[in-house]
Parts: sequence; structure tokens; C-alpha cells
Amino acid sequence: MRNYKLNKPLAGYHILMILSAVDFKFLPEEDLVIRKFLAQEFPFQINLDDQMEEISRLYPTEWEQHFRKVLEDFYDESTEDERKNFIQFAIELVKADAVVTKEENQYMRILFKEWGISRN
Repeated sequence: MRNYKLNKPLAGYHILMILSAVDFKFLPEEDLVIRKFLAQEFPFQINLDDQMEEISRLYPTEWEQHFRKVLEDFYDESTEDERKNFIQFAIELVKADAVVTKEENQYMRILFKEWGISRN
């Protein structure tokens, strides 16, 4: 596990990628949400190969710990409004296939709890 902080856009990318993986399916609709987030955060082309490699090296048993860490990284780099805006991407992502799985719901609960945001 890395011992450095990710900046807000990279932490957001990790969060969304883990959310997309927890149901063990990655659908084109989820990819579109992630691309929309990246277009908002990176107005220029960026190479995310290193980030993807780091995420793909994680075992499913490590996802939650990594998820909590990148939630903290994002939180430290963001305003409350930025977090609320990001949560809309996360909600859109887990709803992209019209089914919110138990695992997706569990991770969304962690997100809301860690950031102190009520789910209403």
C-alpha cells in the first residue's frame, strides 16, 4: 500500500474505479460516468496507466482499505461543495446499470459516513 496522498482528481478516479469494480462488472455506462468525471477534472488528456496499474494490483480484500484511504485523500483536497458534486458522480455510477448491488450500497454508505454527509 502506498504511503503518499493522491491529489483530488486522482483520488476521485480511484474512488470511482473501485465503485465500478465492487460488483465484479464494468459496463460501458459506468465508463461514461468515469470519463465525464475525468473531463471535468482534467481539461487536457492525461495518462492514467500508472493509476490503473495500482488499482488493478489490489485484491478484492484490499479494496475497502484503499477506498477509505482515497476517500481521505479526496476529502483533504476538496471543499464541501466539491465533495457534494463528486457524490453525484458516485451515485450516477452505481445507478448506471439500473441495479445497485449490496456491495455498491455498502461502499456508498462508507463514502457518506466518512465525509459526514447525510443520505437524503
